[in-house]
Amino acid sequence: MTRRRSVPVWLSHPFRWQRQPVPRAAVLRGALSAGPLLAAGIALGRPAAGVLAALGAMLAGVNDRPGTRRSGVVHIGLPALAGAAGMLAGSVLAVVAPGWWSLPALCVVGLVSGAVSVVGPVSSTAGMQMLVTTVVGAGMPMPGAPWQKAVLFLFGAGWLLALRLLLRPLRPRGGALSGERAAVAAVFNALADALEAVGGPQAEAARRRLTTALDRADEALRLRGVFRRRAGAAERRLVGRFAAATALCEASVALLWEAQPLPPRVAEGPRRLASAVRTGLPAGALPAPRPGTPARRAFDTALLEAATVFGRPDAHDTGAHGTGEDVHRLPEGAAAGARRRVLGPAGREYGLRVAVCVAAGAALALALRADHWYWLPATAAFLVKPDMGPLFSRVVTRFAGTALGVLAFTVLIAVPAGPWWPVVLAVAAGALVPVAVRHFAALTAVVTVLVLSFVHVAGDTAVAGLRLVDTALACLIVLLVGHLPRLVDTDARVGARLSVALRRTEAYLRNVLDAPAQDRTAGTAGTAGTAGTAGAGYRERRALRRAAYRALGEARAAAELAAAELPPARARAGGWLAVVASTERIVDAVTACAVRLENGTPRPDPRYAQELGDALAAVAEQVAHRRRGPVSVLPDIAVPPGCDTLADVAGQLGRIRGEAAA
Repeated sequence: MTRRRSVPVWLSHPFRWQRQPVPRAAVLRGALSAGPLLAAGIALGRPAAGVLAALGAMLAGVNDRPGTRRSGVVHIGLPALAGAAGMLAGSVLAVVAPGWWSLPALCVVGLVSGAVSVVGPVSSTAGMQMLVTTVVGAGMPMPGAPWQKAVLFLFGAGWLLALRLLLRPLRPRGGALSGERAAVAAVFNALADALEAVGGPQAEAARRRLTTALDRADEALRLRGVFRRRAGAAERRLVGRFAAATALCEASVALLWEAQPLPPRVAEGPRRLASAVRTGLPAGALPAPRPGTPARRAFDTALLEAATVFGRPDAHDTGAHGTGEDVHRLPEGAAAGARRRVLGPAGREYGLRVAVCVAAGAALALALRADHWYWLPATAAFLVKPDMGPLFSRVVTRFAGTALGVLAFTVLIAVPAGPWWPVVLAVAAGALVPVAVRHFAALTAVVTVLVLSFVHVAGDTAVAGLRLVDTALACLIVLLVGHLPRLVDTDARVGARLSVALRRTEAYLRNVLDAPAQDRTAGTAGTAGTAGTAGAGYRERRALRRAAYRALGEARAAAELAAAELPPARARAGGWLAVVASTERIVDAVTACAVRLENGTPRPDPRYAQELGDALAAVAEQVAHRRRGPVSVLPDIAVPPGCDTLADVAGQLGRIRGEAAA
């Protein structure tokens, strides 16, 4: 019997598609965005103005992802502002430092764009748009003053954003909070899925999906608090229900750690609560509690408290665990953490890589054709982004998508004659953008048709083939730079994120083991201004737990990208995924320990907590500076009787030490 060989990840990754429903509303917005703006420019006799506005709408449409209206304002609006600033800077460069003189400025913009991109997804998109529009403004010959070009670009992005805010049902299901209700309901549904997976092979994946749902709901409620100074009764009630969901999630993590399959009835409660959040109707009867393990008793207690929250008719419902005011505040130290990332090794490395790729692309393009040199460096700017997939996968899918888009445009533009045919293509391609985001090659093909429609209207009618050549050259540049040993360090990129996750795990562990036992019921006794000290302590613990899981999500994403790189880079990446999995197991075990401590398990000796915290800190320090030597030998930690959850922490620490030292 022959053994089947699995396809290497770096080879199979280009064929992966995201599975998601068709966003019909986004398809309609895409059809009404770039195409009509392009048509308006042609009708008014100002095709260049229509092209700039359509370009802003196109880039905004790429960022038009599912979420609440307020998340749309952030995810579309902030990159649009950065793109307008880039268009202004690039247009000024075209006047004061044209051609080769613009290379130093592009290097600086590339450094800033890359460094800012490491902060998070929104900043990554904003940095990329700023860089791309700087290149387009400097290299694409368009009439008009620099400020006019920036205003037109911003108008196009604002048009798409206005469509998102205005094109919605007159009476959306769930009222004004429909998006936020859906996000909170998704938490309860993900919780039910995780409970059904307990004890099975899909338990870890279900827990990660639950963490993602919690992050999205937290972002939705936080953004609503940022845009509204005073929360209404319905919003306070929803915040309270979200707090109840987080308490249930903590108990469910303890159940996942115990890994004992649960009866199907356990998942019925969260599903009914999800339906109640979504529809506004009563949750109905929830499953009655049954005796079991400490984690099961904690879950039943949290479910009972959730039923109390859902059954409370008053408008000042604050939830089972405090006021929920912390949902509307930015996490403490967020600005300082972002600054450390930008100025740290990850920001410097990525900024330098972006600057080198874009400058090399611009120099090569200027040497080949100085009149239309923007496509090559702009393509390099898109390709260098690691959050779009592994390097080899990005290069392959980008070239394939560009080839398909050029072929489609060449065939379609030759069918009818007339100035309005590019507008028809722009409308059709704009409608396909929300569907094409499932795969980078498909998105590249659709965007290529859009951009070629724009340049055709602007007067460039015979450059489709040159775009394919420029894309191939950009792929070669990024592929070469992406494997330079002194410029790209996969270990440093993953290790920086994993080190942050380990430090946040350490903070969470110390909070659980050092703080006095938290009384969950203390948070239910008062209103928004009278929650007790124990309720505040629980909220702090919840924030630390969420921060640890969020950092682990970023570390896992970076490790998975590293594992899918070409063999040389993947060999340097080592066993990062195993380290991430062990750290996730530590956070789960600490959560299970917190649940047991709340249910009467004796506290371990403070010296034991200190040893565990110090061990985590030492591993985090060694992971952050892995190139300076092997991980130091950590002292053996004696596990106190009855603390099997903490025994798992010690065991996982040993595995991390072995992987990091390998």
